[in-house]
Amino acid sequence: MSASKATAANRFGLGARPGELERGGGDGREILLAQLRRPPALDAFAGLPGSVETMRLEFRQQQLNRAARARRAAAAGDGEPAMAVTADPAAPATAADETPPRARRRARDADPAQAARERSSAARAGAGADGAADSGETLRRELRRQQLAEFAARYRHAADTDAPFVERLSQFWSNHFAVSIDKGNARLYAGSMEREAIRPHVLGRFEDMLLAVERHPAMLRYLDNAASIGDDSRAAMRAQKLGREKRGLNENLAREILELHTLGVDGGYRQEDVIELARAITGWSTPGPRDEDAAQSFVFRANAHEPGARRVLGRSYAEGGQEQGRAVLADLARHPATARHLSFKLARHFVADQPPPALVERMAQAYLREDGDLRALYRALVESEQAWSADARKFKTPNDFVISALRAGELPVDDQARALVGLLASLGQPVFTPRSPAGFPDTAADWSSPDGLFKRIQAAQMFAARVDSADISPYQRALAVLGSQAVSGDFAIGLRRAGSASDGCSLLFASPAFQWRV
Repeated sequence: MSASKATAANRFGLGARPGELERGGGDGREILLAQLRRPPALDAFAGLPGSVETMRLEFRQQQLNRAARARRAAAAGDGEPAMAVTADPAAPATAADETPPRARRRARDADPAQAARERSSAARAGAGADGAADSGETLRRELRRQQLAEFAARYRHAADTDAPFVERLSQFWSNHFAVSIDKGNARLYAGSMEREAIRPHVLGRFEDMLLAVERHPAMLRYLDNAASIGDDSRAAMRAQKLGREKRGLNENLAREILELHTLGVDGGYRQEDVIELARAITGWSTPGPRDEDAAQSFVFRANAHEPGARRVLGRSYAEGGQEQGRAVLADLARHPATARHLSFKLARHFVADQPPPALVERMAQAYLREDGDLRALYRALVESEQAWSADARKFKTPNDFVISALRAGELPVDDQARALVGLLASLGQPVFTPRSPAGFPDTAADWSSPDGLFKRIQAAQMFAARVDSADISPYQRALAVLGSQAVSGDFAIGLRRAGSASDGCSLLFASPAFQWRV
């Protein structure tokens, strides 16, 4: 069966750029396989801060904000100043600090000079609070600037890359291991997780990607494992001895590892497997404010780890600290249910909402045979005749639509990408915000509502207004990015007869042909 370059670019890739379908030797299948032979491109993300650097800024901002709040409370006058608001937290309280509030008020009434001194002190505290608040606000803006720069780099790379199949794979896995930035403690780290844990492993072994993701601060914070403590751990025993409320075991990450990341909901695990895996990964955490010298974004807190052997899916794992959890993840990565789950999701993403079972099985067998090698999994997909079937097609998500318009229109992405971020939110797929660990949905029914299509027409007009059509007409552009088979009949006539280049490009971006990955 013919493997067209247009299909390689538009269904397996991110949408063709003008000239892309004419470049390169071989058919569409060979173009995709050639991209798999190259190492993943990471240079586009050079210069972006790592997770450790972001954490330091985040902790510093939080520290300044707390200091500002404490100083404002002290400056209010009548409240009892807290020890935490002094410049040196270890400094002893003064006699004035220890004076009850009513006594201080009586002293002020009796001694105007004392009242003046206290007002002066409050003014200085207020000025200090304003300074701390300003510094905290400066850091907040810097963290937001860094986040927008991360988004801009992501979409600039997607718009410009000459390996769009690999980029689509990177974004597929990012959604597979979804982190939603509407949860505050993970807000700053979803982009860096894609960059640090997914992109380096997208052409490697699934086991390595799985381990990198589950140890990343984005995932550990998002699914609350950073605060999970074994019920019989040293930390829990110490809290109990001191009479403190102790945090307990959190099952969120373990459950999603089994249900979403590896085996799948029908993968044969039980609730006891969730609990045992959660115990195995207790202590997997992230640096805190006291770990400002940490060189890595992952820390293993041995005091929080649940002691003892674990039993997951019928297999025993000896006590071994963090190695116990690593061993469980390694076995999950090699499990036949994981092979089927990953193969089904990939086939659904690249071929059809209901992919052929034979294709899924072929891919799963390749994955198992090659010990979880992702290149082997992708090759099984690309080399299958069913992947190139004439009726294979996928409806574009808003993210797909936007990226393909950027590529087709040869449109630049600015350094902050604010407009792009706002557009994706208005289209219903805000950047890194699926609002669920399951990620954004991946079927036509989820994205083809009348309201969604109307908003795409509006977005098409916006994109068209930015296209430079001096050297290529809308009709020629459509042929260049969709291929001649997709540009025919009334669609072709409309493109030729468009009243202006902007109208023609609007028709292209809003056309049914442009909404599908065929």
